Amino acid sequence: MRALEIARKLAQLNETEKACQAYTLVLHDRSGLDPAVELEAALYILQFGSGDSYKISYTVFCDLYNQGFYKEDILQVMNGAFYAPNLKLMQTRYRKNCALLEKYPYIFRKDFLKFEDLPICFYPYDDNSYTPYYIKEERFGDYINFKETEIKHYFFKDLEKPILARDIYSQYELEYLRDNVRRSEDVARENHVYLHYSDFSEFCAYLACLNIKSLLEEKKIIFLFEEEAEQYPIDFKERFHIDYSQMSVRPLAIREVKKIVWHTQLSSHNGGDLFNEVFDAHPNLIMMPSVMMTNIQETVKQVRDVFDQCESLSEAMQSFTEWDDPRLIEELYHKKNRTDKDILVAMYLYQKQYSQFLDPNSRIVPALFFQPHFSNIIYSLKADAKNRAMLYSEVYETVRNSPLFLGFKYIKTFTPMRRFTTSHGGTVRYMDAKAAEANNSRGEDDRPTVISDAISERVLNRSFMIDRQDRIYRDSVIVRFEDGKLNPKATFTALAAFLDLPYTESMTYCSDAGEMDPHPETKGFDPAPVYKTYDDFVNDNERIFIEYFLRDAYEYYGYDFQYYDGKPMSEEQVKQLLRGFDTMDSYIQKTWKLVFAVAKVTHDGVDGDSSLEETVQRQMLDHYMREILANRENTVGILMNKLYFVGKNGQPLHMMPKLEPDPALLERPLYH
Repeated sequence: MRALEIARKLAQLNETEKACQAYTLVLHDRSGLDPAVELEAALYILQFGSGDSYKISYTVFCDLYNQGFYKEDILQVMNGAFYAPNLKLMQTRYRKNCALLEKYPYIFRKDFLKFEDLPICFYPYDDNSYTPYYIKEERFGDYINFKETEIKHYFFKDLEKPILARDIYSQYELEYLRDNVRRSEDVARENHVYLHYSDFSEFCAYLACLNIKSLLEEKKIIFLFEEEAEQYPIDFKERFHIDYSQMSVRPLAIREVKKIVWHTQLSSHNGGDLFNEVFDAHPNLIMMPSVMMTNIQETVKQVRDVFDQCESLSEAMQSFTEWDDPRLIEELYHKKNRTDKDILVAMYLYQKQYSQFLDPNSRIVPALFFQPHFSNIIYSLKADAKNRAMLYSEVYETVRNSPLFLGFKYIKTFTPMRRFTTSHGGTVRYMDAKAAEANNSRGEDDRPTVISDAISERVLNRSFMIDRQDRIYRDSVIVRFEDGKLNPKATFTALAAFLDLPYTESMTYCSDAGEMDPHPETKGFDPAPVYKTYDDFVNDNERIFIEYFLRDAYEYYGYDFQYYDGKPMSEEQVKQLLRGFDTMDSYIQKTWKLVFAVAKVTHDGVDGDSSLEETVQRQMLDHYMREILANRENTVGILMNKLYFVGKNGQPLHMMPKLEPDPALLERPLYH
């Protein structure tokens, strides 16, 4: 093995950095590799590596141990390098957690094990992740990130009884339950969160890693172990002499809302209205239909500025008479550290046509359903230093850095997707109609509205590809429009489960502010829009081009090709397709003709009175179309390399997971 020889030679020469790089190459493909060589490489990297390189060694050690190789030696290394340096911290955390639980009224078993008797040891992997070592079984388990920002369980499927969750060890999910289940005192009925653990000794072991203190302060949680599950639900009036029914339901406070359901806009004409209409009037959602992101940002800023200038509560009341909810105004006024997120929630809550459907007695805090809209989503593409296709979108950066999103602790993201060629055809039709409307009514001095190269924008728009470390997409899923139309019950049952919302009667029909079937043109659950082809707005060359350059997405999301034959294509074949974009080009030219028709002859930077001659107008239009063709060819040159993309930080982008409709509820075969 050449890499191994190089690594050993470099090690002998004390070229430790280069030797580590060579040993890393040795471990790159471990299939068939001698375990002794794996151990040698891992030990060297652990000793001389830098940064996160220790993680390579850590992983190799765990794998070799579980395969039965060098168990005694590896355990000694793992203990010395990872366990012992963190032992005191875990012992302290364990004892503090046990002490807190011993004083807690709603845990009925308190015979906590001694630390040295715990059945699981946790070996730190990084600041948040650990690998459990099961002592009796003598094996390492899978990595556990206790702060992983993903809700993996369907906690709120049924709200008839108090929430019962089993064997939950994620710190993030435990805090999610604490934050999103309302207090019994707030809903005037027994509403504790019941956490049942099937093995008490295992629960004790996890106390070395969890932060229990933050979960106990409001006394929302009841701990049950093993056979204690029979106690669920507890009669608090009989057992603790607390009668919640004598209390009054408390209105929702702005800062109780900590979860956002982000309905993202993948591109134009993806069928997003269908999803808005299904989630309309949901009793556990604060919801409004799609709204322009720029409008929301401007309105939030205006509201903030007014509150900042108000010197008294009465002045604030007079400034927001249209809100018709003095409680919200008072709450915002008294929050001197009010955030954009606070303002956004209040703005949604005061509009009764949307908040009137909330269940005031619900066991859970409603989530904010938010669909910020953008006039267009454009990605730029260029090759980075490693000749990888790098994507950048100003829209994406706006969302990723927006305090409107980052103010929410819990983000559930879903993205409707429609067959790309169908979505493109609908987009061109819409662009043509809007351009015609604008140009027919424009003033003499107004610049004509133009149609852009929607095909290039389409193949570069990879909003369905995400950086897995990005918080706003960490807990996200793609939902196919066709599934929602053809199998609505199966699709929306699965989507409700992903979003951790009950599947309610309000999700069985389409509405807007409670009005049934509000948009006849979208036809509710009628599947007719699935089969639209928009032949007047897209031709076969354009469809082949779209399918070819989005072929990885077609495969991943389950769409069959309708125009592209699936065979490899040369760059020349693709460029030949470009010369057949007659339909797209005709719509571009139609609007740009107006631009050049109203252009004036310029003298020394000042527009003259005379328009350009028709011949010059034609020449300028031809020049513009040649620029578009050149841009398309440049895009092709980059994309032909490979369909591998990175974000602006060089991190590889991955397909957003696809929602799978509940197979037991399918009414029609899945769309292909």
